[in-house]
Amino acid sequence: MAVTYLMLARLPEGGLGAFEAYESVVLPLLAEYGGRLERRLRTPDDQVEAHLITFPSSADLAAYRADSRRSAAAPLLESSGAAVELLPVRDV
Repeated sequence: MAVTYLMLARLPEGGLGAFEAYESVVLPLLAEYGGRLERRLRTPDDQVEAHLITFPSSADLAAYRADSRRSAAAPLLESSGAAVELLPVRDV
């Protein structure tokens, strides 16, 4: 059964460039694990970004998160200063 997650990233002033560089590496990897970026939204002040992401299973999400290319890009995320929260969600 497919699982859906809401990712929220809170970005400090000046963190957007590094965050976008990180995203350019990791978002293309989603498809390799059956993941799909359903929606990508950002506040007008560029301080919060939200992704609605679906995977075939939670195991597929775990495999995506364990990808070595994602790990290699982690310093970009860290340098962005983003505070990231991943929440499982469901349709209501």
